[in-house]
Amino acid sequence: MDPSGLNSAELEHFITQEKEKAMVNEMVAKLTSACWDKCITSTPGNKFSSSESSCLSNCAQRYMDMSLIIMKRFQSMH
Repeated sequence: MDPSGLNSAELEHFITQEKEKAMVNEMVAKLTSACWDKCITSTPGNKFSSSESSCLSNCAQRYMDMSLIIMKRFQSMH
């Protein structure tokens, strides 16, 4: 999408979408890094062990739950 031909409302919408994409990408990167460091204790082979897989799943779920709580808190402040 080329933002140069957009009117101000469309441009604002485009910028908001891009900010949201950047936030999601940053959250995924942080989640991946945090959960990887917490759960992966050895160099992985072709697949994760069942304990690593379970740990990654639980870690990601807790991270997403906490992120949702934080976002709701920020929204209630405004």
